[in-house]
Amino acid sequence: MLDLASILVTLPIILLSLTVHEYAHAAVANALGDPTARWQGRLTLNPLAHLDVFGTLTLILTQRFGWAKPVPINPAYFKDWRRGMMLVGVAGPLANVALAFLLAIPLRLRVPMPYALGRLVVSGIIINLGLAAFNLIPIPPLDGSRLLLGVLRGRNLYIYHQLESYGSFILLLLVFSGATRIIVAPIINLLALLVLGQRLL
Repeated sequence: MLDLASILVTLPIILLSLTVHEYAHAAVANALGDPTARWQGRLTLNPLAHLDVFGTLTLILTQRFGWAKPVPINPAYFKDWRRGMMLVGVAGPLANVALAFLLAIPLRLRVPMPYALGRLVVSGIIINLGLAAFNLIPIPPLDGSRLLLGVLRGRNLYIYHQLESYGSFILLLLVFSGATRIIVAPIINLLALLVLGQRLL
């Protein structure tokens, strides 16, 4: 259980991680010709533009997964909507993996640091890898659903669209049942091996 001091220390990392994630979505969408996020003030590194209170609290409490307000995307602007949705979808998780990689540099170089700072760095790595792993789950409105939409065809695509309206309920069920921990932990460890050279969980 996190104490108040731990929450206050990790909160800036959490806000940075969520902000970088959503900004990456907005930036890639804008680069591909969709100005929707920019028009709605989401092409910014201001955390307040992306903050989802419940998603942020979930991330604070779990230190593994959470979410911000989804960036609005209009695939009609993309030359190839499937490719566009997949690129926008993967941008957020990749941004978090990149941030985790930057945080891991002093650890990989064995740079001496105070114990408290070392814990904070490791926490930041776990949070970012957790965000990447959690958001790759193919359930709307998570980023994994955008990747899945890019590869589904025909009847499978139709069935998936029919299930989209239940995505949030399925996601909440997974979160509160603890099933997301089972899904996310192996992905975090795989990413940690790539970023840090060792397992974290």
